[in-house]
Amino acid sequence: MLKIKYKIHRANLKSDTKYRSYCFSIDIIKFIKTLPNEKIYWVITDQLLRSSTSIGANLIEAKAASSKRDVAKFVQIALKSANETKYWLCLLRDSDLVEREKIQPLLDEATEIANMLGSSILTLKGKKKI
Repeated sequence: MLKIKYKIHRANLKSDTKYRSYCFSIDIIKFIKTLPNEKIYWVITDQLLRSSTSIGANLIEAKAASSKRDVAKFVQIALKSANETKYWLCLLRDSDLVEREKIQPLLDEATEIANMLGSSILTLKGKKKI
């Protein structure tokens, strides 16, 4: 019985955007710590850190929003931050500053989170059936 509850709990966490955004922020922090402390990385990693942590922060703000419209606004900002995060990851990848193998899992997760946020926005705006 415990194994079934654990599997259900893990499945719910996988679909919990706030939890995934939090874990993603931690993954980005750990990733940035592995990069060289050279000037060329500073601006990109600073922006990457800001945009990636902004995703979860805006979802927390959405939770405390006073109206459905405010919730949608914060989720939209989180989506913009997710898309910006993808930009910085692609820039690191395509400039050959970081190997593709190190960037791809982060880029995949950023894309999944962005897709989840986009779907949430459509649902909030009533343009998608639940």
